[in-house]
Amino acid sequence: MKLSEVLVRPVITEKVNRQMEKSGRYTFVVGHAANKIEIKKAVEEFYNVKVSEVNTIVVPAKNKTRYTKAGFLQGRKSSYKKAVVSLAEGESIDLFAQG
Repeated sequence: MKLSEVLVRPVITEKVNRQMEKSGRYTFVVGHAANKIEIKKAVEEFYNVKVSEVNTIVVPAKNKTRYTKAGFLQGRKSSYKKAVVSLAEGESIDLFAQG
């Protein structure tokens, strides 16, 4: 599997920022077919860090409805897979680097 198929994007939320600062855990949206071994290798190769643990979660799809002037609009939010990656002691990733 290609690196771009494994790591889709990092997740940046308040909860994830607290985890990054407090316990060195980073969250990424990953491809549905990616397994923990591929995710670990991709993070280590892309960010040049040592990964100690990988946890994966499949977030289920949701039906979404919103009301507009034209009436109700119904849609669906796709499911996705995310990985919570714990780094080895003393390691960190700068997700906000310029350049």
